[in-house]
Amino acid sequence: MGIYKHRLKFQGFTLLELMVTVAIAAILAAMAMPSFTQTIRNNRLTTTNNMLLTSLNLARSEAIKRGVPVTVRKVDNNSFTSLGVGANWENGWDVFTDIDSDGIYDAVDGDSLINTFQSVPVNYTLRGTVPGFTNRVTFQPTGLSGNGSFVLCDNFDGDNLPQANTARMIIISITGRAMTAGDIDNDGIPNKNDGTEIVSCTVSPF
Repeated sequence: MGIYKHRLKFQGFTLLELMVTVAIAAILAAMAMPSFTQTIRNNRLTTTNNMLLTSLNLARSEAIKRGVPVTVRKVDNNSFTSLGVGANWENGWDVFTDIDSDGIYDAVDGDSLINTFQSVPVNYTLRGTVPGFTNRVTFQPTGLSGNGSFVLCDNFDGDNLPQANTARMIIISITGRAMTAGDIDNDGIPNKNDGTEIVSCTVSPF
């Protein structure tokens, strides 16, 4: 009985094939990178927008539940003892009960801190409409507040102008309800209540 031995032949990549494969992979990665980067930036912007929206809704609901005014106020260096007059909203903000509706946290008056929200990512701008939301928003026990808006921008190029998919706008109605503004023409720039697009990230009226 004969025994037959079969030699298996293994064949790998040649150097040329390996170089071509690496080159193709590099090209595909380069093509995907801008889209991936934009997705990350969009997600970060949406997350920050939702953080502000959450804090406004929290303040309104707490005002109604507790039966006292509740204020959302920007701060200096995330210290709730500061009035935030010299700061911008992007430095962070506090939510606190505001017994005398003066917009100032004062434990002596019976105010209590509800929550603190940290500063937004570097290069972001966040501003409220002048004069209503320059420094604060106060919600009454009825849930009512002044009406106005906030504009959040990923201002990476420093030009303070909203560009496609770099800006969000939160509008607060006189009833105190806050919502993210829509994008009527789907060009990536928020629209105000009158249908026009915002034209600035930092100068009110936006």
